[in-house]
Amino acid sequence: MTAFWVYFAARPLLWMVLTLAVFAFASWLNRRTGGTPLLHPVIVSMAILISLLLLTGTDYDTYFDGAQFIHFLLGPATVALAIPLFDYFDRIRRMWLSILVASVSGALTAALSVIAVAALLGAERTTLLSLAPKSVTSPIAIGIAEKIGGYPSLAAGLVLITGMIGCLLAPFIFRLLRVDEDEIKGFALGLSAHGFGTAYAFGVSAVAGAFAGLAMSVTGLVTAFLLPLLVSLLGL
Repeated sequence: MTAFWVYFAARPLLWMVLTLAVFAFASWLNRRTGGTPLLHPVIVSMAILISLLLLTGTDYDTYFDGAQFIHFLLGPATVALAIPLFDYFDRIRRMWLSILVASVSGALTAALSVIAVAALLGAERTTLLSLAPKSVTSPIAIGIAEKIGGYPSLAAGLVLITGMIGCLLAPFIFRLLRVDEDEIKGFALGLSAHGFGTAYAFGVSAVAGAFAGLAMSVTGLVTAFLLPLLVSLLGL
């Protein structure tokens, strides 16, 4: 068995195949359990893959060498979010001011609230700067953290945690506030839970997914411009 594993571990496509197989299983499991956010396919896939890496003693660099083609597809997949947006372009054009105001308000609220809470709890400066971009998608958060002096790896982890919490709390908050419009649900998920929220929104409806992708993109852009300025104004 050991010789079998050593042989296949040396094959560059092993981890790509395992990643796809694990995600397919996680998606099937999520559907079987009624689409619960507790078993979001991304969360389940991460848990299984991390366990496999630990059990086999495989380092991240080895895993990434095999699965980097999936990472490459992240860019085209993000750009492809523009396709559903095109279907609702007229509606988005009529709501452009509301969308812009909501994105700026959401970006500022997300950054200021987490900085304030962490500062009250005695967090160090670098931790504060790593927490600040936690509500935007990972590539943008990593870039922002590097620019303002935070820890990119910590920022990336916090982004994942934020996305998971957002997906878990969203259904309860929508019921509590009696939010029924798919546009609002999707925009709120994309703004607060970035990629996780966008994936979850597409499970609600195509309209929710389109508006989630829009919110994720606009909020990421707004945060990238405003957060360095905000950090400077706060003297961090």
